[in-house]
Amino acid sequence: MTGIAFLLNGTPVRVADQPPTRTLLDWLREGRGLNGTKEGCNEGDCGACTVMVTDAAGSRALNACILFLPQLDGKAVRTVEGLSGPKGEMHPVQAAMVDHHGSQCGFCTPGFVVSMAVGQMQGRRDHDDVLAGNLCRCTGYAPIIRAAEAAAKAPVPDWMAADQKALTSASVVSGQISSGGETRPDDLPVEGRQRRTPDGHAIGPGEAAGRGGAETPLHGFRPSNSDELAEWYQANPDATLIAGATDVGLWVTKQMRDLPKVAFLNGVTDLQKIERQGGMLHVGAGVTIATLRAAVAPTLPSLGELLRRYASEQVRNAATIGGNIANGSPIGDGPPALIALGATLHLRRGDVMRSIPLESFFLEYRKQDRQPGEFVAGVSFPEHATALRCYKLSKRFDQDISAVCGCFNVTVTDGIVTQARIAFGGMAGIPKRASAVEAALIGQVWSDATIATARAAFADDFTPLSDMRASAAYRLTAAQNLLTRYFHDLNGTPVSVLEVQP
Repeated sequence: MTGIAFLLNGTPVRVADQPPTRTLLDWLREGRGLNGTKEGCNEGDCGACTVMVTDAAGSRALNACILFLPQLDGKAVRTVEGLSGPKGEMHPVQAAMVDHHGSQCGFCTPGFVVSMAVGQMQGRRDHDDVLAGNLCRCTGYAPIIRAAEAAAKAPVPDWMAADQKALTSASVVSGQISSGGETRPDDLPVEGRQRRTPDGHAIGPGEAAGRGGAETPLHGFRPSNSDELAEWYQANPDATLIAGATDVGLWVTKQMRDLPKVAFLNGVTDLQKIERQGGMLHVGAGVTIATLRAAVAPTLPSLGELLRRYASEQVRNAATIGGNIANGSPIGDGPPALIALGATLHLRRGDVMRSIPLESFFLEYRKQDRQPGEFVAGVSFPEHATALRCYKLSKRFDQDISAVCGCFNVTVTDGIVTQARIAFGGMAGIPKRASAVEAALIGQVWSDATIATARAAFADDFTPLSDMRASAAYRLTAAQNLLTRYFHDLNGTPVSVLEVQP
């Protein structure tokens, strides 16, 4: 790939002289002088770097700190500098932040404003969810929420539709985007032209341009379909596959890892589909968590609620279910729910497809049943499961990693437990079924006494570890308590922590 092209605050740009793992945040601040996009945590947690990214599917908020430049090809990006109108008119969310005193130190404000602008464009009213990925240490959030509520009543500015129209009318191909047939000359790398740092320092051969290291031609494989991906990955099994970059991004920003061979999967559209057939959902590996949540919420509401607490709006807009599974994390929220549903995982290597029970994919900590050059192609699971319940325990309700995530799917027929699938994250080195607990339930009367007996079986299934999130004793006790919670939940007792009981 010789370069990428996208719209930046309405202006076509082309980038061909950056490494493939150059983040949008670093490029904006160090290469373009757009310093309104802030660097806070540099791991997608605080939201100070939030930008608006628009493509054919619409506009969404993303974290620029873990967004690589090749992921933007053919799209439109708006930073906080690009939210105002052509004559300097303030965006409604900007005006509302001023009117409601939503900014104090101001560091987090650009990220909040961009998230709010996306939410306002989408007609969102769930402001707590929209802003859960934006951290403020000054205001206590109340004035920011009031500003979001006020802005929601205002019409979306006409100029905010400009990017969607431009992408529709512009020439958009890989490495080339133009509006009216023109591009800005200074955005195009010129062979032999001396490059300079933002402060004007001339860069000699091999010198670094900021933290991105020595400038090298932008490269990285960008397949347009799964056939191209399968052929390339079989020939390059040592490569890193990048979908949403919500995990791989931290390899670069936190671990400072060099990724010499990468493939960007955001263009593999055939892996981004959800199909319903025979009571099953077939979900491609490239489906984002946000898209999956919208698809499952009507028929699997507990899974939908679990996915609502999956990281933040910005992360859910980028992270994929395939990445969540392939990552193999013992505390990933997706696998326990899918295992409880009896999900089947679909893998591909070259032209060979194979399907296995999802729980069989996880062998031990960070080790999966995946051959070199084989990738996760998708996952299938029942569209309906009335008994499915998913419970996430974390120190923060929003935007936090699970200490324990328990998912239960028990069938009770005429008062007798006939089937049980129970899976946990955070209780072992892998997402794991509670086989002993299941055995203690099946064939027994669905009663308090049965639950009390089954609680003891957790010690046979799990030997949890102690870490910064929870002690081993807490995890074991919490898992037992979640079974009791599930019993009452299935029997109709309200158990949500969001509900106030008299």
